[in-house]
Amino acid sequence: MGKDFEIAVVGGGIAGLTAGLACARLGRSTLVITGDVLGGHLLSIEKVEGYPGFPDGVPGYDLCPMAQEQAVAAGAELTMGAATTLESAGDQWQVRSADGEFAARAVILATGTSLKALNVPGEERLKGKGVSHCASCDAPLLRNRRVVVAGGGDSALQEALTLAQHAAGVTIVHRGAELTAQRSFRARAETHPKIDFRADSEIVEVLGTDVVSGARVRARTGDEHELEAAGVFVYIGLVPCTALVGGLVSLTASGHVLTDAALRASRRGLFAAGTVRAGAAGRAVAAAGEGTRAALAADEFLSTGDWPGR
Repeated sequence: MGKDFEIAVVGGGIAGLTAGLACARLGRSTLVITGDVLGGHLLSIEKVEGYPGFPDGVPGYDLCPMAQEQAVAAGAELTMGAATTLESAGDQWQVRSADGEFAARAVILATGTSLKALNVPGEERLKGKGVSHCASCDAPLLRNRRVVVAGGGDSALQEALTLAQHAAGVTIVHRGAELTAQRSFRARAETHPKIDFRADSEIVEVLGTDVVSGARVRARTGDEHELEAAGVFVYIGLVPCTALVGGLVSLTASGHVLTDAALRASRRGLFAAGTVRAGAAGRAVAAAGEGTRAALAADEFLSTGDWPGR
């Protein structure tokens, strides 16, 4: 049997790291199970905007290590092995990971999301050969070449703006008639000389033999045409990572964890924060706030033992 903690946080993104920091500062023995990739989606974001204290934005690959250092300095323990099972064990929760077994009286689920795939021919075969989810990683490799971005939300436009710093041109293909990204991203993308748009359209095939050479795009009218491109970047949505709690807690139809206002899930001692949670705002600053809220709620639960419906 592994070590016992008062609170275990499952997830190494900004929600999980902030929850770990807040729990440790509250004096609770805290374990943060980060998984293999510390930082989550933010690691691929070149500039996180709207985060307090950083008026010019902050790279996600800087922000998350800062949060990690703060959490460890406050007394939280971190383990990199991904959590594999979560089971009730009396008045505790048993968490198994690649690094061992741990017990905790309360668990904060901050497992985040994974990126949706297009699920079209050529995508899986050419992954890492021009199909990508990380503009900051791959944009320098595509200097002076054309690329395609799938999606119309914040991530798609933010990554398109990063790509435009290097690529000869960026075509954004999105299914809707209107972009859904926040206004500041829309304004910059719509006026950028290197960015153009294909609305009411979707990618139906990624083209190329050994590397990406283009994308086949179908308009809502049914018309199809090919776009020449050396890279296809996919940001069409997110899937909540809830395999760990399947059958344990109530989920929405989309698979997100249902919580009350105190971020309590449907099982005693379980909380959720960040994009895995139903109703989450999907922004870094909101995820950090939820991590703190979940920590405060878990601390109160450990102090009082109160739980709805008890």
